[in-house]
Amino acid sequence: MARAFAEIAFTPAVRAAQERHGSAGAYARFLAPGAKTGDRLGETETGFIATRDGFYQATVSETGWPYVQFRGGPPGFVKVLDERTIAYADFRGNRQYLSVGNLAGNDRVALILVDYPNRRRLKLWGRARLGDGVDDPALVASLHDPAYRARPERAVVITVEAFDWNCPQHIPQRLTLDEMEPHLAPLRAELTRLRDENAALRAGGIPPAPSPATRST
Repeated sequence: MARAFAEIAFTPAVRAAQERHGSAGAYARFLAPGAKTGDRLGETETGFIATRDGFYQATVSETGWPYVQFRGGPPGFVKVLDERTIAYADFRGNRQYLSVGNLAGNDRVALILVDYPNRRRLKLWGRARLGDGVDDPALVASLHDPAYRARPERAVVITVEAFDWNCPQHIPQRLTLDEMEPHLAPLRAELTRLRDENAALRAGGIPPAPSPATRST
């Protein structure tokens, strides 16, 4: 954890809760003047973000209610523009525009990006600005992969204020179909080999072994 994240996250109410539960001393060092700043993305964060195909984004409404939604796209659709800036193409959805409306009144955002297979999670806080597809088409086009069949309506550009890596505890391991393919491919190849071998045996007049369901007991 770095100082930038602690300065945002550890409000007086949070510090009071830490005092009550005995963890204030352990976290005090992150607020010390010499603590690592932690507001600039490094190679580790850049590489992690570049391989994500989705994330969770929180905004806050005018009435103070938080709103969390999932944003997805092809792997790498979130671009790291520099050590303090990330951006992504915002695709057309159900046209409720909750996040768009929220950001019009409060530009604060919080993102959680998760690598489920490797149980890694990056939290990021920043300030967002929107680039409309009409007003800033070049920016939107630069963030959109034409091979991905979706209509980008705008660009979301986020200035990073702080980030932090979570521990892997309680993160479930899950795989997408694409992530499962390297594990399934050898099984498919073995199944094909066995089928071909069985077909060759039958063609040679050797009957296949009875299945467990048809064997006599």
